Amino acid sequence: MHEAVAHIRNVTVREPRIAVVLGSGLGAFADELVDPIAIPYSEIPGWPVSTAAGHSGRLVFGKLHNLDVAVMAGRAHLYEGYTPAQVTMGVRVFHHLGVRSVIFTNAAGGINLSYRQGALVLISDHINLQGSHPLIGPNDDSAGPRFPDMSEAYSRAYRALAHQVAHQLNIQLEEGVYAALTGPSYETPAEIHYLRTIGADLVGMSTVPEVIVANYLGMHVLAISCVTNMAAGILPQKIDHEEVLETGRQVRDTLIRFLKALLPKL
Repeated sequence: MHEAVAHIRNVTVREPRIAVVLGSGLGAFADELVDPIAIPYSEIPGWPVSTAAGHSGRLVFGKLHNLDVAVMAGRAHLYEGYTPAQVTMGVRVFHHLGVRSVIFTNAAGGINLSYRQGALVLISDHINLQGSHPLIGPNDDSAGPRFPDMSEAYSRAYRALAHQVAHQLNIQLEEGVYAALTGPSYETPAEIHYLRTIGADLVGMSTVPEVIVANYLGMHVLAISCVTNMAAGILPQKIDHEEVLETGRQVRDTLIRFLKALLPKL
C-alpha cells in the first residue's frame, strides 16, 4: 500500500478530500473531470487489476468545478480471486492520500418490488453475506479501532443532502438495504426470497468490504446503487451481465448529473 501511495504521489501532487468509486457500467463519470490525470491500475504497485466487464481499471484525479476529486473507474471483487485486503486497498490508499469522504456506486439487483429497472437507490444499511471480513487479522490501533461501530455505516447527513439534490434535479431517489454476496453466479429465486425475508432491498457483489474499511478509518460514506436488473424470480426472464451493463449505460447521464450537483455540497 505504501508503495502504491508513493507511486501515485510521484504522478500527481493533487490532494483530493473526496473520492468516488464507480461500479459496473458506471465509469463514465470519470470523463467529466477537468484536467484529468489517469493512472492505469496495472501501473500502481500492488493494486488489483479489474478483470470484470464494465470496469475500465483506472485511477483518475481531476477537478469538478473547483473541487479536487479522485475516481476509481472500476473496482476489484472477491469473485475475481482477490482477498478482502486487496478488494479494499483503494480505500486505504485514498485515506493515506488525504481523502475523507467516499461515494461508492454499484450495479445491483432489485429485490424490493417497488423498484424499477434503472432506479437510483441510496444504501441506508447493509447485510454482509460474503463469508469474509476485511478487518480480520492483527489490528493497527493507529489506523482504527479493533471493534469499529457500524450503526451508521452510511452517513445520515450525506443521505439527507443527497435527497435534497435529487429533489432539486427532479430525480427519483429511493433508499434501501443492500445485501452483499460473493458471486459470481447470480442468486437463485429461493435465495432472493430469503434475502427479501431478512430485510434486503438490493443485492450485489461489492461495496460492503470497502464501506467497512472506510468506516474503520473514520471516513464519511455515501453509497448509491443503480438497479440494473430485477433479481431472480421477479421477472419471467434470465439475468444477463450485458443487460446489467446496458442499463448502467442508460442511467449514466442521470447519475453523472446527480454526482456533479452533489459532490460540491458534501
